[in-house]
Amino acid sequence: MNTVAASPLPVASGARSWVTPVEIVVLGAIWGASFLFMRMAAPVFGAAPLVDVRLALGCAVLLPFLFRHRAQFPLKLWPKLALIGAINSAVPFVLFAWAAQRAPAGIGAICNSMTVLFTALVGFLFFGERISLRRSIALVVGFAGVIVLASGKTAGASVGWAVAAGASAAFLYGIGLNLVRRHLTGLPPAAVAAATLGTSTLLLLPFAIAQWPSHAIPMQAWLATGMLGVLCTGIAFVMYYRLIARVGAGRASTVTYLVPLFGVAWAWMLLGEAVTGTMVVAGLLIVGSVAFSQRAK
Repeated sequence: MNTVAASPLPVASGARSWVTPVEIVVLGAIWGASFLFMRMAAPVFGAAPLVDVRLALGCAVLLPFLFRHRAQFPLKLWPKLALIGAINSAVPFVLFAWAAQRAPAGIGAICNSMTVLFTALVGFLFFGERISLRRSIALVVGFAGVIVLASGKTAGASVGWAVAAGASAAFLYGIGLNLVRRHLTGLPPAAVAAATLGTSTLLLLPFAIAQWPSHAIPMQAWLATGMLGVLCTGIAFVMYYRLIARVGAGRASTVTYLVPLFGVAWAWMLLGEAVTGTMVVAGLLIVGSVAFSQRAK
């Protein structure tokens, strides 16, 4: 799941009551599947080549939005877009892909949930935002969940480094979201996503070429990569921004709670990956802390 903060959009009314919950569940299932696809493709491609193909495909899907609003993206804005793209897309995607080479798909999906809490923490540490007691408690509980997750083992092997990579990626998402809020507010969010994905593709291209696998890549890995880029990045972004336009960012963000559930479930059903006790405890702590932090007083 890549997170790009959306600019305030008008909330449409009159939508059928069942449409929004269904779309939220579908989006959670799609973003949860992204960790499954990374787990399938990363060991074959390597982190940088996989991510560069993912970025390029996601950008291609969103490119029409950027073309439509191209007048709002002057040349002087592009260095800022490139920096935010690196922080919010290229580096965290690589970290998650690196983790997918070393740990079950559910590990990355659970770590991804920390993005909401890290966004609040970064806002407090670097941008002078107030952090409530509720958010403070949630951060402590969430970090406890990360520690529990890092202490676990899969097939006798430690997943600590994979958890560290996933948590670092979520922290970078938190930085990126704060930067987008402050520097790109007012721009069409889908066009911003296309621009940041496109610049990230170019930034990562030399590393992808240098690390491109010398062996033949099986069709299954290509299909997983295609789904990762087209469905889980491009199409999912379009769905997410439509959701925000209809029901608001707050309600749309509830998809955060579903991503780790689907991430673990897909990996268990399709890859036969075990759901360990530490994953369950850590998932409950992290997702529970996110839900607690978002709960209205």
